[in-house]
Amino acid sequence: MSNFSHINEQNQPKMVNVSDKKITKRTAIAKATMFLGSEIVSHFTNDELITKKGPVFQTAIIAGIQAVKKTSDIIPMCHPLLINGVDIDINIVDNEQVEVFCKVTIEGKTGVEMEALTGASATCLTIYDMCKAISQKMVIREVKLIEKTGGKSDIKNG
Repeated sequence: MSNFSHINEQNQPKMVNVSDKKITKRTAIAKATMFLGSEIVSHFTNDELITKKGPVFQTAIIAGIQAVKKTSDIIPMCHPLLINGVDIDINIVDNEQVEVFCKVTIEGKTGVEMEALTGASATCLTIYDMCKAISQKMVIREVKLIEKTGGKSDIKNG
């Protein structure tokens, strides 16, 4: 018997059966940190940058929301979920860095950690795509789960 929930008795991949789980309110918050560099941040006005491709943060937030909804299409063992809400915040930390927070909420039988992590990642990737004409020195430094509630256990990583 495997210690991994996604491996069956024959040591083959499987999707976890959640049919016996109770429906509960579940949330997850992921955080991504990204180095943009002072050259890019210096172009921002009122916490937004407009490039030839459009408003960077607004577009990145929409991309992050889309990514949350499509997580099960790109992460094989994730269940398709009916997402209740997605909230993405992008904060300029200093003259070189931003932080992205992605909060996902559902009422369901499985958690939304992967959806929050995917949303934060796609937000950063979209910022990269929209700013690469200014500089390609950007670095997505860290994507991590900050908090998870609902289900078997709550997690708070700070």
